[in-house]
Amino acid sequence: MISKEFLPHHVAYFSMEVGLDSSMPTYSGGLGILAGDTLRAAADLGLPMVGVTLLHRKGYFRQSLDARGNQTESPAGWNYEEALEPMVPRVFVPIAGRAVMVRAWRYIVRGVFGHIVPVYFLDTDLKENNSWEMSLTEALYDGDARHRLCQEVVLGMGGVAMLQALGYKNIGTHHMNEGHAAFLTLALLEQDVVHGDLAAAAQSDCEAVRQHCVFTTHTPVPAGHDQFPVDLVRDVLGDQRLAALEAVRCINNRMLNMTYLALHLSRYINGVAMRHGEISRDLFPDHAIDSITNGVHAATWTAPPLRNLYDRFIPEWRRDNFYLRYAIKIPLAEVQRAHRLVKQEMVAQIAQRTGAHLAEKVLTICFARRSAGYKRADLLFTDLERLEAIAERTGPFQVIYSGKAHPHDQVGKAMIRRIFEFSEKLKNSLRVVYLENYDMDLARTLCAGVDLWLNTPERPLEASGTSGMKAALNGVPSLSVLDGWWVEGHVEGVTGWAIGDDRELDIAGEAKSLYDKLEHAILPLYYGKPDGYAEIGRSAISLNGSYFHTQRMVLQYVRNAYLGVEP
Repeated sequence: MISKEFLPHHVAYFSMEVGLDSSMPTYSGGLGILAGDTLRAAADLGLPMVGVTLLHRKGYFRQSLDARGNQTESPAGWNYEEALEPMVPRVFVPIAGRAVMVRAWRYIVRGVFGHIVPVYFLDTDLKENNSWEMSLTEALYDGDARHRLCQEVVLGMGGVAMLQALGYKNIGTHHMNEGHAAFLTLALLEQDVVHGDLAAAAQSDCEAVRQHCVFTTHTPVPAGHDQFPVDLVRDVLGDQRLAALEAVRCINNRMLNMTYLALHLSRYINGVAMRHGEISRDLFPDHAIDSITNGVHAATWTAPPLRNLYDRFIPEWRRDNFYLRYAIKIPLAEVQRAHRLVKQEMVAQIAQRTGAHLAEKVLTICFARRSAGYKRADLLFTDLERLEAIAERTGPFQVIYSGKAHPHDQVGKAMIRRIFEFSEKLKNSLRVVYLENYDMDLARTLCAGVDLWLNTPERPLEASGTSGMKAALNGVPSLSVLDGWWVEGHVEGVTGWAIGDDRELDIAGEAKSLYDKLEHAILPLYYGKPDGYAEIGRSAISLNGSYFHTQRMVLQYVRNAYLGVEP
Protein backbone atom coordinates (compact mmCIF):
# COMPACT_ATOMS: atom_id res chain seq x y z
CA MET A 1 0.00 0.00 0.00
CA ILE A 2 1.23 3.50 -0.89
CA SER A 3 1.10 5.70 2.22
CA LYS A 4 -0.26 9.25 2.24
CA GLU A 5 3.16 10.42 3.44
CA PHE A 6 4.76 8.85 0.35
CA LEU A 7 2.26 10.40 -2.09
CA PRO A 8 0.31 13.10 -0.22
CA HIS A 9 -1.69 14.50 -3.14
CA HIS A 10 -4.36 13.10 -5.45
CA VAL A 11 -3.73 11.98 -9.03
CA ALA A 12 -6.62 12.75 -11.42
CA TYR A 13 -6.61 10.24 -14.27
CA PHE A 14 -8.46 11.43 -17.41
CA SER A 15 -9.41 9.09 -20.25
CA MET A 16 -12.02 9.38 -23.01
CA GLU A 17 -12.83 5.69 -22.52
CA VAL A 18 -12.62 3.41 -19.48
CA GLY A 19 -13.23 -0.35 -19.44
CA LEU A 20 -14.45 -1.40 -16.00
CA ASP A 21 -17.03 -4.08 -16.75
CA SER A 22 -18.57 -5.74 -19.83
CA SER A 23 -21.97 -4.51 -18.67
CA MET A 24 -20.64 -0.93 -19.00
CA PRO A 25 -19.79 -0.46 -22.73
CA THR A 26 -17.77 2.70 -22.11
CA TYR A 27 -14.68 1.49 -23.98
CA SER A 28 -13.79 0.56 -27.55
CA GLY A 29 -10.51 -1.28 -27.15
CA GLY A 30 -7.05 -1.25 -25.63
CA LEU A 31 -6.99 2.41 -24.54
CA GLY A 32 -10.09 1.97 -22.39
CA ILE A 33 -9.05 -1.43 -21.05
CA LEU A 34 -5.70 0.04 -20.03
CA ALA A 35 -7.51 2.87 -18.23
CA GLY A 36 -9.69 0.44 -16.30
CA ASP A 37 -6.72 -1.75 -15.38
CA THR A 38 -4.78 1.34 -14.25
CA LEU A 39 -7.59 2.39 -11.92
CA ARG A 40 -7.90 -1.15 -10.52
CA ALA A 41 -4.17 -1.32 -9.83
CA ALA A 42 -4.27 2.10 -8.18
CA ALA A 43 -6.99 0.80 -5.86
CA ASP A 44 -4.95 -2.33 -5.06
CA LEU A 45 -1.90 -0.22 -4.26
CA GLY A 46 -3.81 2.32 -2.16
CA LEU A 47 -2.97 5.17 -4.55
CA PRO A 48 -4.92 8.41 -3.98
CA MET A 49 -6.31 8.49 -7.52
CA VAL A 50 -9.60 9.61 -9.04
CA GLY A 51 -10.76 8.77 -12.57
CA VAL A 52 -12.58 11.07 -15.01
CA THR A 53 -14.32 10.02 -18.23
CA LEU A 54 -17.57 10.55 -20.16
CA LEU A 55 -20.78 8.64 -19.53
CA HIS A 56 -21.45 7.30 -23.07
CA ARG A 57 -25.08 6.46 -22.35
CA LYS A 58 -25.38 4.49 -25.61
CA GLY A 59 -21.96 2.92 -25.18
CA TYR A 60 -19.69 2.17 -28.12
CA PHE A 61 -21.89 -0.08 -30.29
CA ARG A 62 -23.20 -3.60 -30.62
CA GLN A 63 -21.77 -5.46 -33.59
CA SER A 64 -23.80 -7.72 -35.88
CA LEU A 65 -22.14 -9.76 -38.64
CA ASP A 66 -24.04 -11.42 -41.46
CA ALA A 67 -23.01 -14.62 -43.24
CA ARG A 68 -20.49 -12.73 -45.37
CA GLY A 69 -18.97 -10.73 -42.54
CA ASN A 70 -20.73 -7.45 -43.22
CA GLN A 71 -20.80 -5.44 -40.00
CA THR A 72 -23.78 -3.40 -38.85
CA GLU A 73 -23.96 -1.40 -35.66
CA SER A 74 -26.66 -0.67 -33.11
CA PRO A 75 -26.59 1.32 -29.85
CA ALA A 76 -25.18 -0.51 -26.83
CA GLY A 77 -27.38 0.97 -24.15
CA TRP A 78 -26.77 0.05 -20.53
CA ASN A 79 -28.36 0.58 -17.12
CA TYR A 80 -26.04 3.34 -15.98
CA GLU A 81 -28.56 4.52 -13.39
CA GLU A 82 -28.25 1.15 -11.64
CA ALA A 83 -24.48 0.83 -12.01
CA LEU A 84 -23.57 4.40 -11.00
CA GLU A 85 -24.37 6.85 -8.22
CA PRO A 86 -25.54 10.35 -9.25
CA MET A 87 -23.56 13.27 -7.82
CA VAL A 88 -25.17 16.55 -6.73
CA PRO A 89 -22.85 19.24 -8.20
CA ARG A 90 -23.48 20.85 -11.57
CA VAL A 91 -20.75 22.67 -13.48
CA PHE A 92 -20.62 24.52 -16.79
CA VAL A 93 -18.31 24.33 -19.82
CA PRO A 94 -18.06 27.01 -22.52
CA ILE A 95 -19.22 25.73 -25.92
CA ALA A 96 -20.03 28.10 -28.81
CA GLY A 97 -20.92 30.98 -26.52
CA ARG A 98 -23.19 28.88 -24.31
CA ALA A 99 -22.65 27.53 -20.81
CA VAL A 100 -23.33 23.80 -21.16
CA MET A 101 -24.32 22.15 -17.88
CA VAL A 102 -22.51 18.97 -16.80
CA ARG A 103 -23.25 16.52 -13.99
CA ALA A 104 -21.36 13.42 -12.85
CA TRP A 105 -22.07 9.82 -11.93
CA ARG A 106 -19.74 7.88 -9.63
CA TYR A 107 -18.44 4.33 -9.85
CA ILE A 108 -16.31 2.86 -7.06
CA VAL A 109 -13.29 0.67 -7.84
CA ARG A 110 -12.34 -1.31 -4.73
CA GLY A 111 -8.86 -2.74 -4.29
CA VAL A 112 -7.70 -5.98 -2.69
CA PHE A 113 -7.18 -4.23 0.67
CA GLY A 114 -10.43 -2.25 0.54
CA HIS A 115 -8.97 1.03 -0.73
CA ILE A 116 -11.36 2.76 -3.14
CA VAL A 117 -10.75 4.78 -6.29
CA PRO A 118 -13.80 6.75 -7.48
CA VAL A 119 -14.41 7.16 -11.20
CA TYR A 120 -16.61 10.04 -12.36
CA PHE A 121 -18.61 9.76 -15.57
CA LEU A 122 -19.50 13.19 -16.96
CA ASP A 123 -22.96 13.66 -18.44
CA THR A 124 -24.62 16.52 -20.40
CA ASP A 125 -28.08 14.90 -20.62
CA LEU A 126 -29.77 17.64 -18.61
CA LYS A 127 -32.96 19.57 -19.40
CA GLU A 128 -31.06 22.86 -19.09
CA ASN A 129 -29.10 21.95 -22.26
CA ASN A 130 -30.44 21.87 -25.80
CA SER A 131 -30.85 18.52 -27.58
CA TRP A 132 -27.50 18.70 -29.37
CA GLU A 133 -25.67 19.52 -26.15
CA MET A 134 -27.45 16.66 -24.41
CA SER A 135 -26.09 14.29 -27.08
CA LEU A 136 -22.43 15.11 -26.35
CA THR A 137 -22.08 12.31 -23.80
CA GLU A 138 -24.32 9.88 -25.66
CA ALA A 139 -21.90 7.59 -27.53
CA LEU A 140 -18.17 6.92 -27.66
CA TYR A 141 -16.26 8.18 -30.74
CA ASP A 142 -19.46 9.17 -32.49
CA GLY A 143 -20.31 12.18 -34.62
CA ASP A 144 -18.36 14.67 -36.73
CA ALA A 145 -15.32 16.83 -35.88
CA ARG A 146 -17.44 19.43 -34.09
CA HIS A 147 -19.05 16.77 -31.93
CA ARG A 148 -15.67 15.24 -31.07
CA LEU A 149 -14.15 18.62 -30.26
CA CYS A 150 -17.03 19.45 -27.91
CA GLN A 151 -16.79 16.02 -26.27
CA GLU A 152 -13.14 16.76 -25.53
CA VAL A 153 -14.08 20.15 -24.07
CA VAL A 154 -16.53 18.40 -21.73
CA LEU A 155 -13.91 15.83 -20.72
CA GLY A 156 -10.99 18.20 -20.14
CA MET A 157 -12.52 21.49 -19.02
CA GLY A 158 -15.64 19.91 -17.52
CA GLY A 159 -13.56 17.33 -15.68
CA VAL A 160 -11.41 19.96 -13.98
CA ALA A 161 -14.46 21.96 -12.95
CA MET A 162 -16.30 18.88 -11.67
CA LEU A 163 -13.41 17.69 -9.51
CA GLN A 164 -13.27 21.11 -7.88
CA ALA A 165 -17.01 21.11 -7.33
CA LEU A 166 -16.75 17.66 -5.74
CA GLY A 167 -14.25 19.00 -3.23
CA TYR A 168 -10.91 17.74 -4.58
CA LYS A 169 -8.53 20.47 -3.43
CA ASN A 170 -5.21 18.64 -3.43
CA ILE A 171 -4.77 17.30 -6.95
CA GLY A 172 -1.05 17.33 -7.58
CA THR A 173 -1.07 15.55 -10.94
CA HIS A 174 -3.53 15.50 -13.82
CA HIS A 175 -2.71 12.43 -15.93
CA MET A 176 -3.92 12.55 -19.54
CA ASN A 177 -4.35 9.09 -21.04
CA GLU A 178 -3.94 10.16 -24.70
CA GLY A 179 -4.63 13.66 -26.04
CA HIS A 180 -8.43 13.59 -25.83
CA ALA A 181 -8.30 15.19 -22.37
CA ALA A 182 -5.75 17.90 -23.21
CA PHE A 183 -8.22 20.76 -22.72
CA LEU A 184 -7.77 20.21 -19.00
CA THR A 185 -4.52 22.16 -19.41
CA LEU A 186 -6.49 25.10 -20.82
CA ALA A 187 -8.88 24.93 -17.85
CA LEU A 188 -5.96 24.97 -15.39
CA LEU A 189 -4.33 27.86 -17.25
CA GLU A 190 -7.56 29.84 -17.17
CA GLN A 191 -7.77 29.37 -13.41
CA ASP A 192 -4.21 30.55 -12.84
CA VAL A 193 -4.20 33.80 -14.80
CA VAL A 194 -5.55 37.07 -13.42
CA HIS A 195 -9.37 37.15 -13.47
CA GLY A 196 -9.42 34.39 -16.05
CA ASP A 197 -8.04 36.77 -18.71
CA LEU A 198 -6.06 34.41 -20.93
CA ALA A 199 -4.56 37.38 -22.77
CA ALA A 200 -2.68 38.13 -19.53
CA ALA A 201 -1.17 34.64 -19.30
CA ALA A 202 2.58 34.67 -18.82
CA GLN A 203 5.18 31.97 -19.32
CA SER A 204 5.18 31.47 -15.56
CA ASP A 205 1.47 30.61 -15.73
CA CYS A 206 2.17 27.96 -18.37
CA GLU A 207 4.98 26.58 -16.25
CA ALA A 208 2.67 26.35 -13.23
CA VAL A 209 0.20 24.31 -15.28
CA ARG A 210 2.98 22.16 -16.67
CA GLN A 211 4.08 21.17 -13.17
CA HIS A 212 0.70 19.56 -12.56
CA CYS A 213 0.27 17.63 -15.80
CA VAL A 214 1.44 14.25 -17.09
CA PHE A 215 0.80 12.93 -20.58
CA THR A 216 0.83 9.37 -21.93
CA THR A 217 0.83 9.12 -25.72
CA HIS A 218 -0.30 5.91 -27.40
CA THR A 219 -0.18 6.70 -31.11
CA PRO A 220 3.04 6.07 -33.08
CA VAL A 221 1.99 7.84 -36.33
CA PRO A 222 1.32 11.57 -36.90
CA ALA A 223 -2.06 10.96 -38.59
CA GLY A 224 -3.41 9.24 -35.48
CA HIS A 225 -3.43 12.36 -33.31
CA ASP A 226 -6.63 14.39 -32.89
CA GLN A 227 -6.64 17.62 -34.93
CA PHE A 228 -9.31 20.27 -35.39
CA PRO A 229 -9.54 23.23 -37.81
CA VAL A 230 -8.80 26.63 -36.30
CA ASP A 231 -12.13 28.10 -37.44
CA LEU A 232 -13.99 25.31 -35.65
CA VAL A 233 -11.94 25.86 -32.48
CA ARG A 234 -12.66 29.59 -32.60
CA ASP A 235 -16.38 28.94 -33.00
CA VAL A 236 -16.49 26.49 -30.08
CA LEU A 237 -14.06 28.13 -27.64
CA GLY A 238 -13.86 31.77 -28.71
CA ASP A 239 -11.05 34.11 -29.75
CA GLN A 240 -9.39 34.45 -26.35
CA ARG A 241 -8.99 30.73 -25.77
CA LEU A 242 -7.83 30.25 -29.34
CA ALA A 243 -5.17 32.93 -28.76
CA ALA A 244 -4.01 31.05 -25.66
CA LEU A 245 -3.78 27.81 -27.66
CA GLU A 246 -1.73 29.60 -30.31
CA ALA A 247 0.56 30.98 -27.60
CA VAL A 248 1.42 27.48 -26.34
CA ARG A 249 2.39 26.39 -29.89
CA CYS A 250 -0.18 23.66 -30.43
CA ILE A 251 -1.56 25.02 -33.71
CA ASN A 252 0.16 24.23 -37.00
CA ASN A 253 -1.14 24.77 -40.53
CA ARG A 254 -4.33 26.21 -39.04
CA MET A 255 -5.06 22.98 -37.18
CA LEU A 256 -5.22 22.50 -33.41
CA ASN A 257 -3.25 19.38 -32.52
CA MET A 258 -4.38 17.95 -29.18
CA THR A 259 -1.17 16.01 -28.78
CA TYR A 260 0.90 19.19 -29.09
CA LEU A 261 -1.30 20.85 -26.47
CA ALA A 262 -0.64 17.97 -24.06
CA LEU A 263 3.07 17.86 -24.92
CA HIS A 264 3.66 21.58 -24.41
CA LEU A 265 1.85 21.73 -21.06
CA SER A 266 3.11 18.53 -19.38
CA ARG A 267 6.14 18.14 -17.17
CA TYR A 268 6.37 14.39 -17.82
CA ILE A 269 5.60 12.56 -21.07
CA ASN A 270 5.85 8.86 -21.82
CA GLY A 271 5.28 6.29 -24.50
CA VAL A 272 3.76 2.92 -23.62
CA ALA A 273 6.64 0.58 -24.49
CA MET A 274 10.39 0.83 -24.95
CA ARG A 275 10.20 0.96 -28.75
CA HIS A 276 7.19 3.24 -28.72
CA GLY A 277 9.14 5.69 -26.59
CA GLU A 278 11.92 5.67 -29.19
CA ILE A 279 9.43 6.28 -32.01
CA SER A 280 7.73 9.07 -30.06
CA ARG A 281 11.05 10.83 -29.51
CA ASP A 282 11.59 10.77 -33.28
CA LEU A 283 8.06 12.12 -33.87
CA PHE A 284 8.43 14.88 -31.27
CA PRO A 285 12.15 15.64 -31.02
CA ASP A 286 11.60 18.87 -29.06
CA HIS A 287 10.26 16.97 -26.04
CA ALA A 288 11.80 14.64 -23.48
CA ILE A 289 9.73 11.45 -23.74
CA ASP A 290 10.21 8.54 -21.37
CA SER A 291 8.90 4.97 -21.67
CA ILE A 292 6.67 3.08 -19.25
CA THR A 293 5.55 -0.20 -20.76
CA ASN A 294 1.88 -1.01 -20.34
CA GLY A 295 0.60 -3.83 -18.18
CA VAL A 296 -2.66 -5.60 -17.39
CA HIS A 297 -4.53 -6.13 -14.13
CA ALA A 298 -3.52 -9.65 -13.17
CA ALA A 299 -6.50 -10.65 -11.02
CA THR A 300 -8.98 -9.35 -13.61
CA TRP A 301 -7.51 -11.19 -16.59
CA THR A 302 -6.53 -14.51 -15.00
CA ALA A 303 -9.16 -17.23 -15.46
CA PRO A 304 -10.61 -18.84 -12.30
CA PRO A 305 -8.81 -22.21 -12.69
CA LEU A 306 -5.49 -20.38 -13.05
CA ARG A 307 -6.32 -18.03 -10.17
CA ASN A 308 -7.02 -21.05 -7.97
CA LEU A 309 -3.74 -22.60 -9.07
CA TYR A 310 -1.79 -19.47 -8.16
CA ASP A 311 -3.62 -19.20 -4.84
CA ARG A 312 -2.39 -22.70 -3.98
CA PHE A 313 1.21 -22.40 -5.10
CA ILE A 314 1.87 -18.62 -4.90
CA PRO A 315 -0.52 -17.24 -2.26
CA GLU A 316 1.13 -13.79 -2.32
CA TRP A 317 0.46 -13.16 -6.03
CA ARG A 318 -2.70 -11.05 -5.64
CA ARG A 319 -1.03 -8.71 -3.16
CA ASP A 320 2.18 -8.53 -5.18
CA ASN A 321 2.00 -9.61 -8.83
CA PHE A 322 5.79 -9.89 -9.01
CA TYR A 323 5.42 -13.18 -7.11
CA LEU A 324 4.14 -14.71 -10.34
CA ARG A 325 7.82 -15.18 -11.10
CA TYR A 326 7.56 -18.25 -8.89
CA ALA A 327 5.07 -19.87 -11.27
CA ILE A 328 8.13 -21.66 -12.57
CA LYS A 329 7.80 -24.03 -9.57
CA ILE A 330 4.20 -25.09 -10.36
CA PRO A 331 4.13 -28.72 -11.60
CA LEU A 332 3.48 -28.92 -15.35
CA ALA A 333 0.63 -31.36 -14.82
CA GLU A 334 -1.17 -28.73 -12.73
CA VAL A 335 -0.69 -26.07 -15.41
CA GLN A 336 -1.98 -28.47 -18.08
CA ARG A 337 -5.00 -29.43 -15.99
CA ALA A 338 -5.98 -25.80 -15.36
CA HIS A 339 -5.63 -24.97 -19.04
CA ARG A 340 -7.81 -27.92 -20.06
CA LEU A 341 -10.58 -26.69 -17.78
CA VAL A 342 -10.44 -23.19 -19.27
CA LYS A 343 -10.32 -24.52 -22.83
CA GLN A 344 -13.32 -26.77 -22.23
CA GLU A 345 -15.29 -23.80 -20.93
CA MET A 346 -14.26 -21.69 -23.94
CA VAL A 347 -15.28 -24.37 -26.44
CA ALA A 348 -18.64 -24.72 -24.69
CA GLN A 349 -19.23 -20.95 -24.74
CA ILE A 350 -18.41 -20.70 -28.45
CA ALA A 351 -20.80 -23.55 -29.23
CA GLN A 352 -23.53 -21.79 -27.25
CA ARG A 353 -22.88 -18.42 -28.96
CA THR A 354 -22.46 -19.63 -32.55
CA GLY A 355 -23.32 -23.32 -32.88
CA ALA A 356 -19.72 -23.92 -33.99
CA HIS A 357 -18.17 -26.96 -32.31
CA LEU A 358 -14.42 -26.61 -31.94
CA ALA A 359 -12.27 -29.61 -31.03
CA GLU A 360 -10.82 -29.48 -27.52
CA LYS A 361 -7.67 -31.43 -28.41
CA VAL A 362 -6.76 -29.44 -31.54
CA LEU A 363 -4.26 -26.57 -31.35
CA THR A 364 -6.37 -23.42 -31.14
CA ILE A 365 -4.99 -20.08 -32.32
CA CYS A 366 -6.66 -16.76 -31.53
CA PHE A 367 -6.47 -13.34 -33.16
CA ALA A 368 -8.77 -10.98 -31.24
CA ARG A 369 -8.49 -7.20 -31.25
CA ARG A 370 -10.01 -4.13 -32.88
CA SER A 371 -10.30 -4.65 -36.64
CA ALA A 372 -8.01 -2.12 -38.30
CA GLY A 373 -5.91 -2.35 -41.44
CA TYR A 374 -2.52 -2.03 -39.75
CA LYS A 375 -3.26 -4.97 -37.43
CA ARG A 376 -3.30 -7.23 -40.53
CA ALA A 377 -5.68 -9.92 -39.34
CA ASP A 378 -5.34 -11.56 -42.77
CA LEU A 379 -1.56 -12.15 -42.68
CA LEU A 380 -2.20 -15.75 -41.65
CA PHE A 381 -3.97 -16.31 -44.99
CA THR A 382 -1.25 -14.96 -47.31
CA ASP A 383 -0.59 -18.41 -48.80
CA LEU A 384 -3.64 -20.66 -48.49
CA GLU A 385 -1.99 -23.64 -50.16
CA ARG A 386 0.87 -23.67 -47.69
CA LEU A 387 -1.51 -23.16 -44.78
CA GLU A 388 -3.54 -26.18 -45.86
CA ALA A 389 -0.40 -28.24 -46.39
CA ILE A 390 0.85 -27.45 -42.88
CA ALA A 391 -2.44 -28.59 -41.36
CA GLU A 392 -2.35 -31.79 -43.39
CA ARG A 393 1.34 -32.68 -42.91
CA THR A 394 2.13 -31.44 -39.42
CA GLY A 395 -1.11 -31.42 -37.47
CA PRO A 396 -4.55 -29.79 -37.42
CA PHE A 397 -5.25 -26.39 -35.98
CA GLN A 398 -8.26 -24.10 -35.67
CA VAL A 399 -8.44 -20.31 -35.55
CA ILE A 400 -10.70 -17.95 -33.61
CA TYR A 401 -11.12 -14.32 -34.67
CA SER A 402 -12.96 -11.55 -32.91
CA GLY A 403 -13.00 -7.76 -33.01
CA LYS A 404 -15.06 -4.73 -34.00
CA ALA A 405 -14.27 -2.27 -36.78
CA HIS A 406 -15.02 1.39 -36.06
CA PRO A 407 -18.29 2.31 -37.79
CA HIS A 408 -16.44 4.72 -40.13
CA ASP A 409 -13.45 2.44 -40.78
CA GLN A 410 -14.15 0.89 -44.16
CA VAL A 411 -10.73 -0.79 -44.25
CA GLY A 412 -11.42 -2.47 -40.89
CA LYS A 413 -14.84 -3.63 -42.08
CA ALA A 414 -13.34 -5.00 -45.29
CA MET A 415 -10.82 -6.93 -43.18
CA ILE A 416 -13.64 -8.74 -41.37
CA ARG A 417 -15.21 -9.67 -44.71
CA ARG A 418 -11.86 -11.04 -45.88
CA ILE A 419 -11.64 -13.31 -42.84
CA PHE A 420 -15.11 -14.66 -43.68
CA GLU A 421 -14.04 -15.27 -47.28
CA PHE A 422 -10.94 -17.19 -46.18
CA SER A 423 -13.01 -19.17 -43.71
CA GLU A 424 -15.28 -20.31 -46.53
CA LYS A 425 -12.37 -21.20 -48.81
CA LEU A 426 -10.70 -23.25 -46.08
CA LYS A 427 -13.80 -24.92 -44.66
CA ASN A 428 -12.75 -28.41 -45.78
CA SER A 429 -9.28 -28.23 -44.25
CA LEU A 430 -9.22 -25.61 -41.48
CA ARG A 431 -11.88 -24.38 -39.06
CA VAL A 432 -12.02 -20.57 -38.77
CA VAL A 433 -14.60 -18.93 -36.47
CA TYR A 434 -15.32 -15.20 -36.15
CA LEU A 435 -17.06 -14.17 -32.91
CA GLU A 436 -19.22 -11.06 -32.70
CA ASN A 437 -19.10 -8.36 -30.02
CA TYR A 438 -15.60 -8.72 -28.64
CA ASP A 439 -15.81 -7.36 -25.08
CA MET A 440 -14.15 -7.84 -21.71
CA ASP A 441 -15.97 -11.09 -20.91
CA LEU A 442 -15.16 -12.65 -24.27
CA ALA A 443 -11.56 -11.44 -24.05
CA ARG A 444 -11.15 -13.14 -20.67
CA THR A 445 -12.44 -16.37 -22.15
CA LEU A 446 -10.27 -16.30 -25.26
CA CYS A 447 -7.03 -15.05 -23.69
CA ALA A 448 -7.10 -17.99 -21.26
CA GLY A 449 -8.71 -20.74 -23.32
CA VAL A 450 -6.73 -20.81 -26.55
CA ASP A 451 -3.35 -22.46 -27.02
CA LEU A 452 -1.56 -19.75 -29.00
CA TRP A 453 -2.04 -15.97 -29.20
CA LEU A 454 -1.40 -14.50 -32.66
CA ASN A 455 -0.47 -10.85 -33.31
CA THR A 456 0.56 -9.56 -36.73
CA PRO A 457 0.71 -5.72 -36.73
CA GLU A 458 2.55 -3.71 -39.32
CA ARG A 459 5.68 -2.40 -37.65
CA PRO A 460 6.08 0.04 -35.92
CA LEU A 461 2.37 0.77 -35.53
CA GLU A 462 1.71 -1.38 -32.44
CA ALA A 463 2.46 1.12 -29.67
CA SER A 464 2.23 -1.56 -27.00
CA GLY A 465 -0.66 -4.01 -27.19
CA THR A 466 -1.86 -5.80 -24.08
CA SER A 467 -3.85 -8.82 -25.28
CA GLY A 468 -0.74 -11.00 -25.41
CA MET A 469 0.05 -9.97 -21.84
CA LYS A 470 -3.37 -11.26 -20.77
CA ALA A 471 -2.71 -14.53 -22.59
CA ALA A 472 0.67 -14.89 -20.89
CA LEU A 473 -0.94 -14.52 -17.45
CA ASN A 474 -2.94 -17.65 -18.31
CA GLY A 475 0.00 -19.66 -19.61
CA VAL A 476 -0.77 -19.01 -23.30
CA PRO A 477 2.35 -18.21 -25.38
CA SER A 478 2.40 -15.68 -28.23
CA LEU A 479 3.36 -15.90 -31.90
CA SER A 480 3.86 -12.25 -32.74
CA VAL A 481 5.62 -9.66 -34.85
CA LEU A 482 8.43 -8.01 -32.89
CA ASP A 483 6.64 -4.77 -32.15
CA GLY A 484 5.12 -3.10 -29.09
CA TRP A 485 5.51 -5.00 -25.83
CA TRP A 486 6.63 -8.22 -27.53
CA VAL A 487 10.06 -6.70 -28.20
CA GLU A 488 10.54 -6.82 -24.43
CA GLY A 489 8.55 -9.96 -23.62
CA HIS A 490 9.80 -12.28 -26.35
CA VAL A 491 12.30 -15.02 -25.59
CA GLU A 492 12.32 -17.37 -28.56
CA GLY A 493 11.05 -20.81 -27.68
CA VAL A 494 10.76 -19.83 -24.02
CA THR A 495 7.83 -17.35 -23.79
CA GLY A 496 6.65 -17.85 -27.36
CA TRP A 497 7.85 -17.22 -30.89
CA ALA A 498 8.62 -14.22 -33.11
CA ILE A 499 7.33 -13.65 -36.61
CA GLY A 500 10.40 -12.43 -38.45
CA ASP A 501 13.09 -10.48 -36.63
CA ASP A 502 14.30 -6.89 -36.39
CA ARG A 503 15.10 -6.81 -40.12
CA GLU A 504 12.63 -5.22 -42.50
CA LEU A 505 10.60 -7.97 -44.19
CA ASP A 506 7.87 -7.69 -46.79
CA ILE A 507 4.49 -9.32 -46.27
CA ALA A 508 5.58 -12.50 -48.05
CA GLY A 509 8.67 -12.74 -45.82
CA GLU A 510 6.68 -12.26 -42.64
CA ALA A 511 4.08 -14.80 -43.76
CA LYS A 512 6.84 -17.30 -44.53
CA SER A 513 8.28 -16.80 -41.04
CA LEU A 514 4.82 -17.31 -39.52
CA TYR A 515 4.32 -20.55 -41.48
CA ASP A 516 7.82 -21.81 -40.67
CA LYS A 517 7.23 -21.32 -36.95
CA LEU A 518 3.88 -23.10 -37.13
CA GLU A 519 5.19 -26.00 -39.18
CA HIS A 520 8.61 -26.58 -37.65
CA ALA A 521 8.34 -25.37 -34.05
CA ILE A 522 4.81 -24.93 -32.69
CA LEU A 523 2.74 -27.79 -34.10
CA PRO A 524 5.46 -30.46 -33.63
CA LEU A 525 5.93 -29.36 -30.03
CA TYR A 526 2.20 -29.20 -29.27
CA TYR A 527 1.47 -32.68 -30.61
CA GLY A 528 4.84 -34.38 -30.14
CA LYS A 529 6.02 -33.00 -26.79
CA PRO A 530 3.01 -31.66 -24.88
CA ASP A 531 5.06 -31.24 -21.70
CA GLY A 532 7.47 -29.07 -23.65
CA TYR A 533 4.60 -26.91 -24.88
CA ALA A 534 3.23 -26.60 -21.34
CA GLU A 535 6.69 -25.59 -20.17
CA ILE A 536 6.62 -22.63 -22.56
CA GLY A 537 3.21 -21.66 -21.20
CA ARG A 538 4.54 -21.84 -17.66
CA SER A 539 7.55 -19.71 -18.63
CA ALA A 540 5.19 -17.13 -20.14
CA ILE A 541 3.50 -16.84 -16.73
CA SER A 542 6.79 -16.65 -14.88
CA LEU A 543 8.67 -14.26 -17.19
CA ASN A 544 5.90 -12.21 -18.80
CA GLY A 545 3.03 -12.45 -16.30
CA SER A 546 5.28 -11.40 -13.44
CA TYR A 547 6.35 -8.19 -15.22
CA PHE A 548 3.70 -6.99 -17.66
CA HIS A 549 1.09 -6.10 -15.05
CA THR A 550 -0.40 -2.79 -13.95
CA GLN A 551 1.00 -2.99 -10.42
CA ARG A 552 4.49 -2.60 -11.89
CA MET A 553 3.28 0.00 -14.39
CA VAL A 554 1.50 2.16 -11.79
CA LEU A 555 4.49 1.99 -9.44
CA GLN A 556 6.64 3.29 -12.28
CA TYR A 557 4.21 6.17 -12.82
CA VAL A 558 4.35 6.96 -9.11
CA ARG A 559 8.16 7.02 -9.02
CA ASN A 560 8.75 8.76 -12.34
CA ALA A 561 5.69 10.91 -12.97
CA TYR A 562 3.66 11.58 -9.82
CA LEU A 563 6.18 12.25 -7.05
CA GLY A 564 7.71 15.56 -6.15
CA VAL A 565 4.78 17.86 -6.95
CA GLU A 566 3.16 20.10 -4.39
CA PRO A 567 -0.62 20.51 -4.83
